[in-house]
Amino acid sequence: MEIEVVEGDITEQQVDAVVNAANNRMRGGSGVDGAIHGAGGPEVLADCVRRFPEGLATGDAGWTTAGLMPARWVIHVVGPNRNVGQTDRSLLTSCYRRALEVADEIGARLVAFPLISAGAYGWPKDDAVDAALETLRGTPTQVETARIVAFGRSSYDLITERL
Repeated sequence: MEIEVVEGDITEQQVDAVVNAANNRMRGGSGVDGAIHGAGGPEVLADCVRRFPEGLATGDAGWTTAGLMPARWVIHVVGPNRNVGQTDRSLLTSCYRRALEVADEIGARLVAFPLISAGAYGWPKDDAVDAALETLRGTPTQVETARIVAFGRSSYDLITERL
């Protein structure tokens, strides 16, 4: 699998699927989650309610429509929130592994990822990048390209430096 990095808005990516850093409730939120729900429109929330009536566990993943976005699907993952004491790194790496498994289930070959848990959930950015790259490189998948979408130049520079 090829790993590429772009700086930009994940909601505007021309890909098969975008990965959403969601919360356990799966009803929208802030950051990437808010942007995806906003850009995708009400279809994304309606699909979350229908497919995930009880929400989603930390470290797990599931898919919905992408609604009005250029992508076909949203793969929702729930990363660990360090700000509330969730410090188990395996929950973070599980998000990337599970996202790839879901991508394989739906036939997505080009998938755009944010840096999961590195924003409002307070995961140290250096380790968030390392966890992403290690897991994407080490997980068998049919995904052909994993595109990490950096929000801001400093994140882009950090990811490209470690890539």
